[in-house]
Amino acid sequence: MKKIWTFLAEARAELRKATWPSWDEVSRSTLVVFVTVIIFAVLIYLVDGGVERALSALIGG
Repeated sequence: MKKIWTFLAEARAELRKATWPSWDEVSRSTLVVFVTVIIFAVLIYLVDGGVERALSALIGG
């Protein structure tokens, strides 16, 4: 049980040393992630549609 408390105390000490991002940095990073996800989703949708049409043309369906 002592090892668990030691671990938790050390983890808390390390977390206090961390440099946390500001709210502005977090919101900008979140926006970048959302835009990137939307762009990749559209690209995958377009490629999937192209592959589907190509396979349909090859198979004759």
